[in-house]
Amino acid sequence: MTSKELARLIDHTLLKVEARMGDIKRLCEEAVEFGFFSVCTNQFWVRAVTSFLEGTDVKVCSVSGFPLGASTTELKAEEARRCMDDGADEVDMVMNVGAFKDGEYAKVREDIEKVVEAVGSGGITKVIIETCVLTDPEKKKASLLVKEAGAQFVKTSTGFASAGATIEDVRLIRGVVEGSLGVKASGGIRTYDQAVALVEAGATRLGTSAGVQIVRCHSGD
Repeated sequence: MTSKELARLIDHTLLKVEARMGDIKRLCEEAVEFGFFSVCTNQFWVRAVTSFLEGTDVKVCSVSGFPLGASTTELKAEEARRCMDDGADEVDMVMNVGAFKDGEYAKVREDIEKVVEAVGSGGITKVIIETCVLTDPEKKKASLLVKEAGAQFVKTSTGFASAGATIEDVRLIRGVVEGSLGVKASGGIRTYDQAVALVEAGATRLGTSAGVQIVRCHSGD
């Protein structure tokens, strides 16, 4: 896989609490320069990102219920709606992991459905299931709930928990959703070889703040 091919799978991400306008502008400039699929930021920055990326083919991605997933369904849906109104193309929401572990599957499914509805048919909803706090059977069940709720992607991690994406988890999720959903690997992706291995395991999108260093490793491709 060439660096250009890999770049087109990357959501170039900055979700740090200390991010400033200059950082966001630079993120967008890098996304255009290296040909990343999207720029992913917190909702506050969506209008600025939309402005910076106007006239390019780089998509705008933001988050809902981030990073804990424990806000109410109404708030998650409203945040997603505002993201879209401000120019986002995609929203990465966090599943309510506590409710999921309590077996409140109908509530979790409704939580996702309401965000999918808020994003609308013209957008993409990715659901972060936070794999590092789930057992393998729970990862499978969560992936099925995401599929049933009408989202387009299962995403592994927020990057704010104890661990991020693993090849094993990507392979497991891909085995559950097969070809019907995308799989976004996120959290702790730092090298070209790691990124390629996750794609080979079944990831169709990568979320990382290290996209520039990853693609520069093979800049001669």
